[in-house]
This record gives sequence, C-alpha cells and structure tokens, in this order.
Amino acid sequence: MASGREPFAHFVAIDWSGAKGARHPGIAVAVADAGGGPPRLIAAPDGVWSRRAALDWVRGRADGNMLIGFDFSFAPPRIERGAYLPGEATPDHARAFWAYVDRDCNDADLGAASFLERRRGRHFYLGAADGAKARFMHFRRCEAHFNARGGGKPSTVYDAIGAAQVAKASFAGMRLLHHVGDALPVWPIDPLPRGGSVIVEIYTAIAARAAGLRKGLSKVRDPAALDAALAALDSAPHAPLARYDDHATDALVTAAWLRANAHRPDLWAPPALTPEIARSEGWTFGVI
Repeated sequence: MASGREPFAHFVAIDWSGAKGARHPGIAVAVADAGGGPPRLIAAPDGVWSRRAALDWVRGRADGNMLIGFDFSFAPPRIERGAYLPGEATPDHARAFWAYVDRDCNDADLGAASFLERRRGRHFYLGAADGAKARFMHFRRCEAHFNARGGGKPSTVYDAIGAAQVAKASFAGMRLLHHVGDALPVWPIDPLPRGGSVIVEIYTAIAARAAGLRKGLSKVRDPAALDAALAALDSAPHAPLARYDDHATDALVTAAWLRANAHRPDLWAPPALTPEIARSEGWTFGVI
C-alpha cells in the first residue's frame, strides 16, 4: 500500500455500460472483502442496474473504506495534442471537463451518446462517413504506455463504433464522476487519501491476465473457469450465479484482483505518471 495509507476493507469492481436507455444488463457490481471469502455480486435495487443507481450506491459508500474500480476511461487524451477536443474551447483538467460533458448532455440516465453524435467526424468516429478511422486514433499517455509494453490492441475514446468501443461508456462515466463530486476522491486526479473510500479506473483485461487467462481469450463464461481464475488470485470459489455472462464474471475476477494487488506500492506510483498526466488524463490502476 502507498506510504501512510490505511488498508482498504472492501474492494469493488464495476463493469460499466454506455448504452442508451435507463436499465443496463451490462452493468455489474462485485465486492471482495479484505477478510477473505469469494467476491460476490451486489444485486441492483430494481433487478437491473441503472447508471444513476450505481451512482447512488457509490455515493452511499463515501464514509466507508472501499477501493472502487470503474471500467471506463476517466478522461480523453489531452497531452498528445494539447487539448481534449482540438478546436473546441474545453477545460484543461479532468474534473472541469467532466462538468463540461455533463452540461452538454440531456441523455437519459447519465448517457452521453448525444455528446459524441454532435461531434462525429470532427472528434469522434462513428462510421465510414466520418473518413479514415486512423485520423481518430489518439491515446492517453497511460494507454500509449500500456500498448507500447505489449498490453494489447489499442483503444481510444474517440472511436465510438463497434462492440469493442469504449467511447460511450467512458463519456457516460465522466458524467457519473461529475455527479460523484467531492463525495469520494478519484485517483490519481485527486491525491490518494490516508483513509476512506477511493475511486480508481480499472481495465478488466489486466485482472484476467493476472488470473491466468490468455490474451485475447479473457472472458469467463462457466463456473469451473471462474473458480480457476479466482484460485489464481488466491480467492475462495464463488457462490453459483444465476447467469454466467461476461459482465458478472469480469466484475468478480477484477474485485478479487483488486484485493490481491491494492497493497502494492508500485501500482500507486507508476514511474510514467506525472502530475500533469494525473490532473488531465488520469491513469489505469495496475498499469506500471
């Protein structure tokens, strides 16, 4: 653990969704307790999570001692080109940019699809009509660092088309972070506090690889595979699930990974993370 920080009592992984609408089967919330036992899913208040319900759940844990990981990018690239959206008068740090996105969206349930659609072709790629996709492939310093070290296929929040796109989820997530406000610190945009709950950005593929799942084949869809992944992270076997989908199993494995790795000082002080990067782009917990 970072110097002077009290150990976390609970470790939460939230698999996220940027889909349109107000109920999202793609959202899953899992928690692992520091005292041991298997990670477990948290049931949604109305059966299926909404983004606002996830916001309320997280804000309700502000006085606890949880490490809460969200699976989306906390900001667009800024350092590569000197602006989040070159040619548009945007703020230059993450918290102000979250407010900027939120003011420009009236989508249901903290959605942000309209933000991207109004800027398609200028800042976001939504299809062949927008020109060459390569023109939109810009990366945060964390992503560039991870990809350069063999991390995986490059992804960018400016690519908003296809099953693997992260744009819609990330901009919806930025709206959520804006509404979290000062209730919880968001590392590394905010300093790591000595105690209390903290929000971090996670990438479930990092947890999957640490659990022994091969690159490109990181999805768990059956009980035996889930227990094998948890065992690799020194976790007890899971309680049976009603359904083994990617969202639930990603959240469970990542919660177990957070519990197994949150004590590592190197994950809280990546050598490539500068104050400017922290303030403007953030960083994915687990990338060193």
